[in-house]
Amino acid sequence: MSFENLLLNYGKLIKHMEENSYSKHYILLLKTEINWLGKNGCLADSYETACAIREKQTNSSEMRRRYRLEYGILKRFDVDGIYPDYRRKEPLVKYGAYYHLNPEYKDVVDCYKDAASVRGLKPNTIKGNASAGACFLRFMQERGLCSLSEIDECAAMSFFTDGSGNAALSNGYKKQVSEVFQEDLGKYQEDAKRILAYLPCIRPRRKTIPYLQPEENESLHTVFSDGCPNSLSLRNKAIAALLFFTGLRPCDIASLTMDAIDWEADEIRIVQNKTDVPLVLPLTAVIGNAIYDYIRSERPESSDSHIFLGVNRPHDPISPGALWHIASKIYDAAGIRCGDGDRRGTHLFRYNAATTFVGNGVPRPVASAVLGHEDPSSLDHYTSADIRHLRECALSIKKFPIREGGV
Repeated sequence: MSFENLLLNYGKLIKHMEENSYSKHYILLLKTEINWLGKNGCLADSYETACAIREKQTNSSEMRRRYRLEYGILKRFDVDGIYPDYRRKEPLVKYGAYYHLNPEYKDVVDCYKDAASVRGLKPNTIKGNASAGACFLRFMQERGLCSLSEIDECAAMSFFTDGSGNAALSNGYKKQVSEVFQEDLGKYQEDAKRILAYLPCIRPRRKTIPYLQPEENESLHTVFSDGCPNSLSLRNKAIAALLFFTGLRPCDIASLTMDAIDWEADEIRIVQNKTDVPLVLPLTAVIGNAIYDYIRSERPESSDSHIFLGVNRPHDPISPGALWHIASKIYDAAGIRCGDGDRRGTHLFRYNAATTFVGNGVPRPVASAVLGHEDPSSLDHYTSADIRHLRECALSIKKFPIREGGV
């Protein structure tokens, strides 16, 4: 393939991006790939091939992701005359098991999506189940079983177990695969029922619940103190307050909009992304002041209604995934969990909020409602880390003295 058209006209693409406030760094990365094509275009017969060559030259997953995005921009501009829209980031090559499936297996997944959508399942639930089902079917396809009718019990079991026959996947993952074959799949229904009967029983595993120690809580409190110097930006300080005091999920923080804040009533009103259930939380002084300071003094000028925006142009709303990196900065600012192997992440704050509510005697239905649970029993997963009340249940061992020097 000749990249001559791109090399002659890429100036129009760069001008468009400059006029639409793309960051200089992003434009520089794109120019780098254009220069690479100018020098090495003879090595590739398509944009896909060029992208694959560049991906093999790095061990960084982030750089591979960038290459897919950048070569997608270049191909659409060169072949279709489409200029990039920063709100739609479409990679050149889509990764995921579904895109590698044969027509029948793709049709099975599509049938599941259609039926689940009609039944009213939430989009995120459908997406997760479809992804697990696609991985199961790709596993079968790679073993030469290219039709549902060819899948036998041995093959189905091997997806969930290791070479020793022990469970290699979780009970939750098995449930997601099961959801696909339990749905009305039309002409595939009989084979689906048969495969469903082959899926193994996997015992649920409960994880050890991590929680913040009292001294870690104190260190985090200093992060929110007015006038306390630390490395956090105003945006990250506001996000820290929301994570610590409300236990909100990252997806809900990332999607917060201006109209979700009722400054007069001192309330935060949202519809949760995970459950589609409305949630009203108190807008405490610490949270409200932190959000106000960010909006007034640091938030970039933008017509976007999302509260939290990216630092670099074009100032997109932050993604839920960005919250993990922000959480790491919060821990660094507080000087906690800095050792190798220390668990860090946003869910620690959610665990901490739950155990704090329960530990302080907040009624379970109230604590569950504040955390946005549809089912109050969901709180059970968190209460196992309520150390103070668990200690009250412990039995004394004073009646069983240990002899000196003996066991």
